[in-house]
Amino acid sequence: MLSSIAKPFAALALAAALISIVLAALGASPVGVFAALGEGAFGNWYACVDTVVKSTPLVFTGLAVSLAFSGALWNIGADGQLTIGAIAAGAIGPHLGNFPHAIAIAIILAAGSLGGALWGGVAGWLRARRDVNEVIGTIMLNFVAVQALSWVVHGPLMEPSRAYPTSSPIARAAQLEFYFAPSRINLGMLLAVVLAAACYLLLFRTGAGFELRAMGRNRRAATFFGIRIPALTFWAMTLSGALAGLGGAVQISAISHRLYEKLSPGWGFEAIAVALVARLNPLGIIPAAVLFGALDNGSQAMQRTQGISPELVQVIQGLVILIILAFDTPAWSGLREQIFGAPPDAAAVPPVAEMPDA
Repeated sequence: MLSSIAKPFAALALAAALISIVLAALGASPVGVFAALGEGAFGNWYACVDTVVKSTPLVFTGLAVSLAFSGALWNIGADGQLTIGAIAAGAIGPHLGNFPHAIAIAIILAAGSLGGALWGGVAGWLRARRDVNEVIGTIMLNFVAVQALSWVVHGPLMEPSRAYPTSSPIARAAQLEFYFAPSRINLGMLLAVVLAAACYLLLFRTGAGFELRAMGRNRRAATFFGIRIPALTFWAMTLSGALAGLGGAVQISAISHRLYEKLSPGWGFEAIAVALVARLNPLGIIPAAVLFGALDNGSQAMQRTQGISPELVQVIQGLVILIILAFDTPAWSGLREQIFGAPPDAAAVPPVAEMPDA
């Protein structure tokens, strides 16, 4: 029987098997391709660190998506919320040079969280008070965030020489320090792990988390039992945005140290896949993010050594999601019962709850 924990691993193995068949049919060596992928992601110390670096923003945005989805709030705007958080951090960062290091770090991270919270809160307010579908609201806000980033790096936040469309670097005091240099290990990675544990406790050990999950399972029943749906919707979207915005601030403080166009390669959208693979479990977000970070990091080595397009990684990611969703269908449950003689796994948590009323 496939448990909810084993399903992502089974889906990955099945996706790898399907890709192997295709590679063999095309005359490529599946073993060589996957060996190159693993070598690029974990082949040495620096590859491992780069994988963790690529995984870190996926943890923040994955937590944001997981929290919202647990309440059947379809937050498709984590990318925009991360971008606004990065803008807030990049705007205030250059002015923190006279602050002690710890205070400067706290300010820049708080600025990013507040920026993301504002962006998520707007979508939450529109949903709660104007009944605007959050899918449409968050997608539209993504476009606004992208254009806002383009405007600030070409306008008010452009570096003093006006030669490049980037912002001024943030002050040294506001930069998260690297450890084991020249690696890029930083405290932002530890913060992501701590937040994953905090989100787990919030969802599964508090009354507010229970109310959020109850709303996600059945909005009408939650209303009947006295849960204030509009207020919970607003605060859940606000907190979701704050998590994504914090990810943007960590990226500015630890990695890029300045703003530039296309700061995010699509972390907020990839985070949806991360959250689904993790079954919306905040603790599962960490290994799921590392998996996707490893695929992203290893794709270039795969292209260099095997001549295989890195787009294959996106195919693998898509297959994993499709297979996991297939595992949750009634057809799979019936087939599993016939093969193993066991009833469907009642403890499994579906990756998505029922759609809220539009």
